[in-house]
Amino acid sequence: MHRVVSQKIKRGLALAAVAAAALIAGCGGGGTSQIEAFAPNRIIAFGDETGAILQSGKKYTINALDASTQQIDCASNPVWTQSLASGFGFVFPECNTSYVALPQGIMYATPGAKVADVRDKIDYHLSNDRFGPKDLVAIMVGVNDILELYKQYPAVGRDSLLAEAKARGTLLAQQANRIANANGRVVISTIFDVGLTPYGQNEKLQQTDIDRSVLMKDLTTAFNTAMRLALLNDGRLIGLVLTDETIELIAKYPSLYSFTNVTDTACRSDIAPQDCTTDSLKAEATSTWLWASDTTLSPTAQQRIGSMALSRAKNNPF
Repeated sequence: MHRVVSQKIKRGLALAAVAAAALIAGCGGGGTSQIEAFAPNRIIAFGDETGAILQSGKKYTINALDASTQQIDCASNPVWTQSLASGFGFVFPECNTSYVALPQGIMYATPGAKVADVRDKIDYHLSNDRFGPKDLVAIMVGVNDILELYKQYPAVGRDSLLAEAKARGTLLAQQANRIANANGRVVISTIFDVGLTPYGQNEKLQQTDIDRSVLMKDLTTAFNTAMRLALLNDGRLIGLVLTDETIELIAKYPSLYSFTNVTDTACRSDIAPQDCTTDSLKAEATSTWLWASDTTLSPTAQQRIGSMALSRAKNNPF
């Protein structure tokens, strides 16, 4: 009697196990399931001119022109934040050429912004809104901090400037962590070596007391390293884009990345950076140049950073 009951129980357990296995298989279990792709509801951009779009649609790169009207075509030659947004089907109100009724992009990036300005913009956002798990928050800032610190030399010593660069990098990480702790999802980028910019290279030639481009590089490295060390490192809420490494590799091995000029500005010097268009370039400039103006990236470089940011956003386990 007990043996019969025991066999029935065993058969029941076996059937239950088979059913459970079938259910798991049907759900993509058994080690073959895919992590659900991150699908944000909106994108929020913080930072400086590298990712900014002005109300006029102008950007701090080489602005494209509409062939028929010769007016700014803001949808072409996108900055990195635009490329990231378009990868999810979003646009910013500042460049809504498709007339989307409710653009899902919020543009807080502004020309000249430093880390403290991003902190203040986050304060402003939180006074009116919130961050949620379907918010993709894009951040790149720090170049203007490095320029501000560099211009204090030699009145302020190198060690003091490096310490301040580290402090600002840490402050930036704290802002990213703050958004993550508020349940937002962050893609944050390191900044490119300011010493590699046309401005940095010109300072190296004009100021001969020390190698000024090395000072800018050291300040940039201090900033980026401090930022990376202070970021939340749970691998889930924050994704990091290594713009510094990418631009450094392009500068060292331009032909490997299809660049032909990594030292000069493509835009004429008499044109303001935000007014630079395909019609105001130096005669010899092409789309394979790295820099648009003294400290701004060309559309080709912007596109590369945008692609890296999009890949990070889609592959990070948000």
